[in-house]
Amino acid sequence: MTRHLRSLLCLTAGTGLAILLANAPVLAGTPADTLVEAFAIDDIISLDPAESFELSAGEVISNTYDTLVRLDLNDTTKVVGDLAESWTVSPDGRTYTFKLKPGLVFASGNPITAEDIAWSFERMVKLDKSPAFLIDQLGLSGDNVAQKAKAIDPTTFSLTVDKPYAPSFVLNVMAASPISAVDKQLLTAHAKAVTPTNDYKYDTDFGNGWLKTNYAGSGPFVMKTWKANEAVVLERNDKFYGEKAKLARIIFRHMKESTGQRLALEAGDIDVARNLEPGDIDAVSNNKALAVYSAAKGTVYYISLNQKNPNLAKPEVREALKYLVDYAAIGKTLIKGIGEINQTFLPKGQLGALDENPYMFNVAKAKELLAKAGLADGFTVTMDVRSAQPVSGIAESFQQTAAQAGVKVEIIPGDGKQTLTKYRARNHDIYIGQWGSDYWDPHSNAQTFTANPDNSDQGASKTLAWRNAWDVPPLTAETDRALLENDPVKRTAIYQDLQKKVLDDGPFINIFQQTEVAGTSAKLKGFKLGPTFDSNFLAPVSKD
Repeated sequence: MTRHLRSLLCLTAGTGLAILLANAPVLAGTPADTLVEAFAIDDIISLDPAESFELSAGEVISNTYDTLVRLDLNDTTKVVGDLAESWTVSPDGRTYTFKLKPGLVFASGNPITAEDIAWSFERMVKLDKSPAFLIDQLGLSGDNVAQKAKAIDPTTFSLTVDKPYAPSFVLNVMAASPISAVDKQLLTAHAKAVTPTNDYKYDTDFGNGWLKTNYAGSGPFVMKTWKANEAVVLERNDKFYGEKAKLARIIFRHMKESTGQRLALEAGDIDVARNLEPGDIDAVSNNKALAVYSAAKGTVYYISLNQKNPNLAKPEVREALKYLVDYAAIGKTLIKGIGEINQTFLPKGQLGALDENPYMFNVAKAKELLAKAGLADGFTVTMDVRSAQPVSGIAESFQQTAAQAGVKVEIIPGDGKQTLTKYRARNHDIYIGQWGSDYWDPHSNAQTFTANPDNSDQGASKTLAWRNAWDVPPLTAETDRALLENDPVKRTAIYQDLQKKVLDDGPFINIFQQTEVAGTSAKLKGFKLGPTFDSNFLAPVSKD
């Protein structure tokens, strides 16, 4: 065991275990009851499910909290019950009634009741953090949530939505990790009275200040410790209603560099490497003591262009920049084995996804378009980039290719928290990022890339279209219309039309769909990567 790993274990160890670890010899190899994952976790801002909206945080939350239903990993066209034993939909398609499984308890020991579920919905809506739009889009608001999401009796929860949406859409939303059940009794005890402001619109913080770094869930693991840019430590929840986790502890150890992750994996200092680049994937594949797992994810990487910048707001410039990405070179090098070129906003595997990649690297075409925009000599622009691969490499590639048409790109590097905060405030010019589907329905991506109900800085729906100040009322209306279309053929056609319009005119340069890859010790059993950023479930994992 390395000294660094020992220090991470001591983050949550009791006095006796801490003493044992302090006296343990320094040996390679992780403890038999502990899974150590190297993972870039610098994007975590909060571990409150109602606030967190980052990819690595989503994985932590999905392994520590429960939702009413979850995506069926064996058939992603379906959801299965999690806390819910069963559910029904009213004849008018607006009321969903969930019956809870018997004997459910939170890790605190408090029983899970329908009142906790209803309060979790109310809390999420009234906190109004980034994930709140998941529920807002169903017609819930601070004024009506207590009437629309309510406990019928201790084991029956009722949700009434504003329109007869396609049931698959509503149920997939319910499977999203931000809509997790939280312990009302525990959080009420930790709630603070506040003066209503933009941060908190009500006179309470609903325990948000405490839950950012603490835990109030019921999942297979308990979140014990988060130390920013260092580690997240989970421990098995022995009060979990289902089959107990096979391992006692999970440690997400913050490591960004692919080579460092590979070397640590080869040395036995970690069990899983989560951010491997193509060359290191090849090395792990050729090592018989290691294994490689991969899965196509519902995560797309894109470059976005803030329409507040007058140059980027010109349609000819938006199109020109799409011709200044060397997709072929990126595909052969930077994302080899970890992604597939995909220029549409829907990932393959979702209803309506187009298999079209019309843009190729073409400097002459880009120069022609820039001249039409009155920018024949090019222009200068900044680009905010998270300091992690492959986005750093893609940004540098784009910087070089754009320069060939006179577009000077100044890269502003930062950690995940810094770049996300700036992006969410619409203070960027160009941003390179990734978007993971919040739920396995095409509306998850369509809404964020094509809907922007209020383009003002005070807009409540902070989609990617809003973040980039793209004001598109016709596309917003078309996106809304797709939700009420129950014919899958017609619904598919709407999403395909939306993708084509974004391809032609949108401020998004979609580059690739992620293939998530993990290098692991061959000793692991039951390790599997899911299709979404919050479906990598670790409870089934064990070690030989």
